[in-house]
Amino acid sequence: MYRVIIAEDDFRVAQIHEEFLAKMPNLKLVGKAGSAKETFQLLEKHTVDLVLLDVYMPDQLGTELLPKIRELHPHVDIIMITAATDKIFLKKAMSYGVQDYLIKPVMIDQFKDSISRYLKKRQLLQSASEVNKGILEQVFGSHQPDQSEAPLPTGIDFRTLEKIKNILEKESDGITSEKAGEKIGASRTTARRYLEYLVGIDEVKVEQVYGIVGRPERRYYLDNQVKNK
Repeated sequence: MYRVIIAEDDFRVAQIHEEFLAKMPNLKLVGKAGSAKETFQLLEKHTVDLVLLDVYMPDQLGTELLPKIRELHPHVDIIMITAATDKIFLKKAMSYGVQDYLIKPVMIDQFKDSISRYLKKRQLLQSASEVNKGILEQVFGSHQPDQSEAPLPTGIDFRTLEKIKNILEKESDGITSEKAGEKIGASRTTARRYLEYLVGIDEVKVEQVYGIVGRPERRYYLDNQVKNK
């Protein structure tokens, strides 16, 4: 059983992450912290394996906690879950060995995927008597996107983008941003940001269509779907 702390000042987000954790086996929530001070109080009080850490805490940035956690609790692992998209936060997180860096809003599939990878790596290292090439590939390279691809812009997450693409492949008649948002559990605005990004790189086409009330709406298609219509 792996013991987890949620360090998140927004109680609504913390509740969502708690519900996500409850759906996964071998995880036990030992406490929720709404500030940096409360985070360290929980770390002192409990034996902890993993901290789900936000960047924007009311009394101190989450990234500023990293060196202190590493100094006082070196065996605790960290996954950042934050709305912060500044590259400086990501670079600092990486320099302190953070396991993953998730951008809000985090969908349950993305959350489960990240935690599952973490647990797999942890269990793999615990069971291995020595390090070999196969273990290194699983620990460092098993889930990374093709490094030859151009880096994604700020606000575009690789996994969410893949979900949008998968939805488009199944929607031969195209889809609106509102429906796409419903299918991935995100807002219409979030879905539209991803759809418009795909339009911008010429992977998706868009048409103006009129709905039931006569208001025009943008419907998105994969390029080959438009050609086959």
